[in-house]
Amino acid sequence: MSDDNAQDFPTVIAACPECQTGLLHLQHITYFTWLNDELITVPNFPAWVCDLCGRREYDSRAIKWLNALLNPEAGRHTPPQPRRVPGVEQPVNPDKPVSAEQPPL
Repeated sequence: MSDDNAQDFPTVIAACPECQTGLLHLQHITYFTWLNDELITVPNFPAWVCDLCGRREYDSRAIKWLNALLNPEAGRHTPPQPRRVPGVEQPVNPDKPVSAEQPPL
């Protein structure tokens, strides 16, 4: 997150839900998370940190942004699905075409 986004956040959000005494202050910390077997570190990640007990609450917008970036499906092209034509039966096996002749009854 850039410094331009820092203006969007207040510097103190509320009382700490953990200790009920300290205040949560916006800080930029290093965020750690696991992605499969890899440890991912994100520097300068916005978090609300209690000035008394140290509890961390991560910014929800930043978490959503990070999840979108770390999503294994992000940027992956999906092949187009075949279009269905009303009244035309689609083959079950696309490698074996359906015969145009009707089977005898």
